[in-house]
Amino acid sequence: MLDHLIRGATVVDGTGAPSYTADVGIQAGRIAVVAPAGTVTQDATTSEDATGLILAPGFVDPHTHYDAQLFWDPYATPSLNHGVTTVAGGNCGFTLAPLHPGRPADADYTRRMMSKVEGMSLVALEQGAPWSWSSFGEYLDALEGRIAVNAGFMVGHCALRRYVMGEDAVGGQPTPAQLEQMLTLFHEAMDAGAWGFSTTQSATHSDGDGRPVASRYAEPAELLALARAVAAHEGTQIEAIVAGCLDRFSDAEIELLVELSATAGRPLNWNVLTIDAAVPGRVPRQLVASERARQAGGRIVALTMPILTPMNMSLGTFCALNLIPGWGDVLGLPVPERIERLRDPGVRAELLRRANSKEAGVFRRLAHFGRYVIGDTYSTANEGLTGRVVEDIAAERGQEPFACLVEICANDQLRTVLWPMPSDNDPASWALRAETWQHEDVLLGGSDAGAHLDRMCGAPYTTRFLGDCLRGRKLMGLEQAVKMLTDDPAQLFGLRERGRIEEGWHADLVLFDPERIDADKATLVHDLPGDSPRLDSRAIGINAVWVNGVEVIREDVVTGAVPGTVLRSGRDTRTVSTK
Repeated sequence: MLDHLIRGATVVDGTGAPSYTADVGIQAGRIAVVAPAGTVTQDATTSEDATGLILAPGFVDPHTHYDAQLFWDPYATPSLNHGVTTVAGGNCGFTLAPLHPGRPADADYTRRMMSKVEGMSLVALEQGAPWSWSSFGEYLDALEGRIAVNAGFMVGHCALRRYVMGEDAVGGQPTPAQLEQMLTLFHEAMDAGAWGFSTTQSATHSDGDGRPVASRYAEPAELLALARAVAAHEGTQIEAIVAGCLDRFSDAEIELLVELSATAGRPLNWNVLTIDAAVPGRVPRQLVASERARQAGGRIVALTMPILTPMNMSLGTFCALNLIPGWGDVLGLPVPERIERLRDPGVRAELLRRANSKEAGVFRRLAHFGRYVIGDTYSTANEGLTGRVVEDIAAERGQEPFACLVEICANDQLRTVLWPMPSDNDPASWALRAETWQHEDVLLGGSDAGAHLDRMCGAPYTTRFLGDCLRGRKLMGLEQAVKMLTDDPAQLFGLRERGRIEEGWHADLVLFDPERIDADKATLVHDLPGDSPRLDSRAIGINAVWVNGVEVIREDVVTGAVPGTVLRSGRDTRTVSTK
C-alpha cells in the first residue's frame, strides 16, 4: 500500500524535460510510482487531487548558514515554506564545530564571531543551541533525528584553526605539528560525514573583537594541504570566499582558487556573483576563474541570485554600510558620537568619497542615498516618512540626500529602518542575468538563509524566481527554472537520488499552484530565542512540501514532522570528480 498518492499533477521532474501529467505515489520515504494519470491502482493511506498543480522535486539551497538555527527551528524557516528541502551549511569558513573540550571560552568566541560576521542574534546563539559537542561528528549527531529538512555541512576553516591554535589562530601561522593536527581533525570530520572544506579570506569578515577571522591569516600552503585532504574522501567539495568575490578577482585570487580545486580534484563554489549591466566587465572577469580551472583539471562554480534580495539597513546597527572602506570607523562609534560625526559636512563628504571609490567594490551600489526608502521610524519628527523616498524628502527640504538621510536617522537615534532601492533593476541587467545563468559554471543560489537575520531575507528566492518565470519577466521556461533549483545543485554536490522525480528516488517534493506561486514581502518578526528579531517572508501558492516522503508543510504551515536527514559525505553524496 502507498503511504500517499498525488493524483493528476503536472510533473516537472527536474531534468529539464517537458512537463507531463501523472500520478505520483510515495512509500517508505521514496517515490514508489510515477505513472500516467488515472492508472495507479494501488491503495493509498491518503491521497489528493493535484489537477492543475505543479509537482516538482524539493529545491536545494547551495549556500545557507542554518548551522545554529536548526537547533531552535528544525524547519529551517522560511526556506522550507518556500519549497527548499535540502540545505548546504557550514559555508564561508564558519562552523560551530569542532570545539576544543578543554577551552570552554572557545564556544563564546565562536558565538560572538557568528553574531558579528553572519548577523546572528547573540542571545539566540546562547539560548537556542545546546553547545554540547566537541568534535564535528558530535555536532552532526546533535542534529540527527530532529530536523525537518535534509542538511549537509562543510567544515569551517576558522573552527579548525581555533581548535588547534587557540587564540593564536587569529594572527598566527601553524607550526608543522599544528598543521598535521589540523589535518587529522579535518579527516576525522570528513570521516564523520562533513561535506568538505570551507574558508574565507575576505576583508569583510571580522570576528567579535573586530579582528580578521582566523582563516584570513592562512597562507596558500595551509589551504592547499587542506585541499589535498578533501581529495582523500568520497563525496566532498570546497567552498571558498576571497575579497574579489564582491567585485572582481585579482590574478592571485584566481590562481589560488584554481589551485585549490585542481589539487582536490573537486568542484569549488563561491558566493556571490553580482550581475549589473552598469558594470559589464564584472561577469566576464569573474568567470575567467572557471575557464582556467577547467584547463587545470578543476571546476569553479559561481553562485548567483535570480532575484533582487531586499536589504534592511540602518545607521544604528551593523550592516553592509559598515563594510564600505572607512565607514566602519564612524559607524562603530557610540551613538551620540556617531550622530555628531555624521552631522559633520566634512565627514559626510569623506564617507561619500569612500563609498563611490573603486575600493568599495560592489558596495558602491549603496552610495545612492537619494534612492533609499524610509522604513520604520520612531520619533514624532519623522511621522509620515515611512515608505517615502529620500530624494523626494530632500528636495522638499532643500537638502543634499545623504545629509537629509542622516537628519532623519538622527531624529530616531539612528534606529530608522532604511531600504536601499536596487540600482540594477533595469532591463539590461535582467537580460544579462538570463544570459549568465546559461553558463555551465554558474549556479542559482546564495541565499545566506539563516544569517543576517534582521537585515536581509534571501530564503524566498525559489518561489519569487518561479513566479517571475511564470508570470513576470519570463526569462526562462518553467522546466529549466525547476532544473536550476533542483537537479543542478544536486549534481554539483553529488547528492544521491535527490533532485529529480524518479521512481526509487527520495520523495523530496513540492506541490505548488503556477498561477499563484510567489513570496510575500519581508517583514520583521520577533520569534527567535530571547525575542530577537529576524526578517521573514510568507510563501504564496505552495500547497505542500514533503521531505523523505513525509509532509512537512501544508498551505505555508509546518506540520511538526521532522523527517529530515543529516546528509553525510560518502553515504549521501557521491564524488563529483573534476579530473
